[in-house]
Amino acid sequence: MLRTLKKFGGGARSIVTLLSSAAPLLIIGGLLYAGLFVKAEAVIQKVNPPALERRDNFFGLVAPEANTVWAAGSLGKIVRSTDGGKTWERQESSTNANLMSIAAWDAQNAVAVGNGGVAVFTKDGGKTWANGTVPPSDNPSKFLRVHVFGDTAWVVGEFNAMLKSADRGQTWERVMEPQDRGLNDIAFVGSKGWAVGEFGTILLTEDGGATWNVIETENKVSLMSVAFRDAEHGVAVGLTGTLLTTADGGRHWTVVPGLTREHFYQVIWDQNRWLAIGDKGVTAVGDETASNWSVGRVAQGDVAWRTQVVRAGDNYVVAGLNIAVIESAKFAVANKKSSEGTQQ
Repeated sequence: MLRTLKKFGGGARSIVTLLSSAAPLLIIGGLLYAGLFVKAEAVIQKVNPPALERRDNFFGLVAPEANTVWAAGSLGKIVRSTDGGKTWERQESSTNANLMSIAAWDAQNAVAVGNGGVAVFTKDGGKTWANGTVPPSDNPSKFLRVHVFGDTAWVVGEFNAMLKSADRGQTWERVMEPQDRGLNDIAFVGSKGWAVGEFGTILLTEDGGATWNVIETENKVSLMSVAFRDAEHGVAVGLTGTLLTTADGGRHWTVVPGLTREHFYQVIWDQNRWLAIGDKGVTAVGDETASNWSVGRVAQGDVAWRTQVVRAGDNYVVAGLNIAVIESAKFAVANKKSSEGTQQ
């Protein structure tokens, strides 16, 4: 019996010794098999940044339809909303230049312009953006505002830049010779057009932009925006609260004094009233005749600089330090309350 146990114990030790000796070979064999026949699949999780980030600055807005809004801004950023500004989707713009303005023919065709003479366009709602062909210039190029009037897009900017496109932003032609003056905005009603810019510049055309005449006024403060509700009645706004009105197609202008010292950056005609917007959230609302104005803020507590405003359905969307959506009723109340107190 004792001999049997000893024999069994000796066999167990032999098995343990054999397994110990074979273990390295088994491990190496397993690793070789894994390396040759087992293909690892790398799992890469792409993290998409949010459409709107705190660092963003947006300079241009356009709303071709009630719920469709595009915004363009710093470092070539373009975002689009299809629900009136509640949610946004980022689009690849094909440029890193600051985009100062954006305009659209409809929800599929749009154009954005900016620093370095950049002009990008889309034909598919922003799924893809491509660079338009812009004539070269010996001067530093910075496009400041683009608008669509009928089938034609118009751009203005530094060094008297004025260009137009008849093929929805694909190619551009210059309308004016270079000059040491900046043009900040342009508007058309039919064949009549107006452009405004530095040092109180106002230009008038009555032949669809073929020729332009300088309109002299007492105002020498830079004008940032111009809008007309018809061929005769218009408003221009500018720095340090400058606001001018005309009732004869832009041949003569009247200064509306004392509204505010904040800069105005844009004025629009919106549903039977004028609406101007600017620095530190300032707004000015004027009646149809542009003779009665009230001053307020974009919204309660909003003191951000604002470059542009568009109506999207029942709301306003404003650009600047960020993008904000303001209910139209609250926008009007904000101005009404301010006008009842002291003016800024």
